Amino acid sequence: MKNTIIDSGPIIALFDKDDKYHKKTLEFMHSFDGKLISTWAVITEVTHMLSFNLTVQLNFLKWVEMEAITIYQIEQSELTAMIKMMQKYSDIPMDLADSTLMYVAQKENIKDIISIDSDFDIYRTIKKQSLNNLLRV
Repeated sequence: MKNTIIDSGPIIALFDKDDKYHKKTLEFMHSFDGKLISTWAVITEVTHMLSFNLTVQLNFLKWVEMEAITIYQIEQSELTAMIKMMQKYSDIPMDLADSTLMYVAQKENIKDIISIDSDFDIYRTIKKQSLNNLLRV
């Protein structure tokens, strides 16, 4: 099963029926065959953005609990790499959630991402590789 990074945007769209990317994301996820990888920074961002409805938040957390997403554990000692990336892309700027995803991608050699964020077209791993965005919107 192919490992794929997932960003907060598509997750929010999946659970928010009023999101303009909801239908496209839902259709994509129905056909997706792989393992979704994300981080606690992304999970936190999603729950914050879904705070308009507690039931929606809980549905999302139950989905995570069912292991729809594997949460990659980042240790405190690994934070230096994310700080360096955030400094490098400070003009965009790169937030913590995005930096954790790029870190995981390079550490685990994952080449694909699911995102509605065009910033991932700019970001590069330490090896100067870009990620292939499977959800082009």
